[in-house]
Parts: sequence; C-alpha cells; structure tokens
Amino acid sequence: MTDTGIPHTPPRLLPAEIHRAVGPGTALLRLETTGSRQSLLDGAWWPRSRDVEREIPPLITALTEHLGPVTRVGLDASAWNGIPTRLTVDDRVVHLDSFPVGDDTALITRGDNDHFSLMVVPPATTPEAARTAMARAVHADNVTQAAEILLAELPHPTAPSGGTALDNEDGPGC
Repeated sequence: MTDTGIPHTPPRLLPAEIHRAVGPGTALLRLETTGSRQSLLDGAWWPRSRDVEREIPPLITALTEHLGPVTRVGLDASAWNGIPTRLTVDDRVVHLDSFPVGDDTALITRGDNDHFSLMVVPPATTPEAARTAMARAVHADNVTQAAEILLAELPHPTAPSGGTALDNEDGPGC
C-alpha cells in the first residue's frame, strides 16, 4: 500500500526469462528482458505452422499473461493460411490485421497504442537456427531488422551443381 491508500501495482513489463513454451509442441516465444524497449524488436516467436487459428491463440494467451490484454495482431497475409478479421481468445476478441510487414514480423497491440514487434521465425527452421536467431533478436541493444537476422542465422539453400547458363552449351549467346 502507498501513503494514499491505493495499492501499488507494478508496471507490466516483458518477463525476465529465457524461453517460454507457449503450448506443448506449438510455439516458442522469447521476449526482451528489459523495461527500456530501446531495441528494434521486442521479442521473437517460432510458430509451428502457418495456420493462424491454431498458432495465434496460444501466443495471445502467453502475451496477455505478461503484458495484459492484447487487442490486435498484424500479420503478413502472404505468409499465413487465411487470416480471419478476428479471433476470440480466452473470451476476448482480438482483431487481426493484414499488413505488408513482411513474413518476418508480427505486430502486437496492447490497449490503444502500445505496440510490440515480434520477429517470426519460419516454422520449418531447425531448432538450433531458431534459438540463435531468437537470442539475437531479443538483445537489449539490437538494432538489426528481423529479415536481416533471419538471413544471417538461417541456413541458405545450396546452389544447383549444374553450373551457370554461361557454362552450359545451350546457354544464352551460344
């Protein structure tokens, strides 16, 4: 209690924990552990599929536990299998928006104007690459965009071994 008789409620900050399993086998969520929110990203999320109705509810439940009610989620429509305009999660309506934010970012809104940016690790990512990318995304001094982190940390497909068109007999200019 404070001197005014009103109980003190601490501000809702991102939790100081390393990993948080959102649900058995469904997703992994990692959040920045400082109250400053000075980095470019506030956290990272590794969904197990591109099914919005399966992946978003456990994410919202976990975020609500630490941040309070989430009102909106912004996703890239080209990266997900059908985005409904709203979902009911834990008896609360959460609005879903389709933004050209890129496959690598989810925008979370708490209240009216408090926004959080989560890097979205592609579902098929290996556990080691996902952990490395997520750890980099949540550094308190991170100034790297999600797309750059993912490009640097995720394995790249190897080039075909057949050579270039210039190496082939039927290539251009022959």
